[in-house]
Amino acid sequence: MPHKINEAVCVGCGACMSSCPVEAITQDGDKCKVNESACVDCGACESACPTGAITA
Repeated sequence: MPHKINEAVCVGCGACMSSCPVEAITQDGDKCKVNESACVDCGACESACPTGAITA
């Protein structure tokens, strides 16, 4: 199951984007979004997120 970003907690810092090995995360305005069809569920983004906005 792809990871999800809680937009209420996301600050749009981009740490998750730079950690994603398959570039499945993009910036959408001031928040980040996961492309669920591209996500390989590796967990790198969850580990990189400083606010804990990303969950499996």
